[in-house]
Amino acid sequence: MSSIWTSFLEPFAYQFFVKGLLVATMAGLLCGLLGVYITLRGMSYIGHGLSHAVFGGFAASSVISFNYYLGAGIWGMASALAINRVSRSRRIGADAAIGVITTASFALGIALLSLYGNKGPSFDAALFGSIIGVADTDVWVVAAVTVFTVIVVLGRYRALLFSTFDPDVADVSGVRVARTDALLMLVLSLAILATLNIIGVTLVAATLVIPAVVARMLTDSFSRMLWLSAIIGAVGGFIGMNLSYHLDVPSGTMIVLVDAAAFCLVLMATGGRGLRGAAGLDEYVDGPLSLTPRATPSQIAP
Repeated sequence: MSSIWTSFLEPFAYQFFVKGLLVATMAGLLCGLLGVYITLRGMSYIGHGLSHAVFGGFAASSVISFNYYLGAGIWGMASALAINRVSRSRRIGADAAIGVITTASFALGIALLSLYGNKGPSFDAALFGSIIGVADTDVWVVAAVTVFTVIVVLGRYRALLFSTFDPDVADVSGVRVARTDALLMLVLSLAILATLNIIGVTLVAATLVIPAVVARMLTDSFSRMLWLSAIIGAVGGFIGMNLSYHLDVPSGTMIVLVDAAAFCLVLMATGGRGLRGAAGLDEYVDGPLSLTPRATPSQIAP
């Protein structure tokens, strides 16, 4: 037992691991929290798409030796706003907008790196995540984005909730749905940008979706789903980072595998009941705002 405990504590002697563990835990919490809104809106593909769009900014910043966070951040936000604007068109759905804009951005990033080479952060780390390249700046950026996200979720709780479940009614009830959706896309792009080095482009979508799906299988309350998904994501990040060190596997890969294992365990424990109960969440929300499909405009503040 003592040897197991010693082996567990061994990586904590390295500063790079402690920073990576802190970032991974916060990243899991951040993605778990935002993932609730993404999954309930039926936009699970958005995380995958925006991560690829941010990669285009990563590549462009690398080629011109520009600050990674500024370049990729501006690129990601522009892509998020473009997706939100195009998807609101009646002619083009959200999935088509995501597919066109983000895949084009990703392809452009690959082309730039192929033509001019990589002068910035590791290409493999950007794709699959790495605990080695986590700097003090990364810790502060993830912490700042996490705090900002929590403030947005708490401050705009009612507007986000109503626009998620019934955007048409919300729009005529005084909620500025377009602005609320744009704010959510901006926060999501910041979250993806902040967690890119630790989770990677190819796997960040899973950390957004899996904790939220697991939480949805465990509760029919929207408010409980929010904090459950955040906790599941944080625990997945913590355990996944530890396993990443001991098994010498990319951090993003292990975090997703831990999240997937949690999904399998909950599915086996609940059987079909968890999934059937989750299906009813769209019809009833229990939390600070009691909302049903027939909610009246007076039940929600703009």
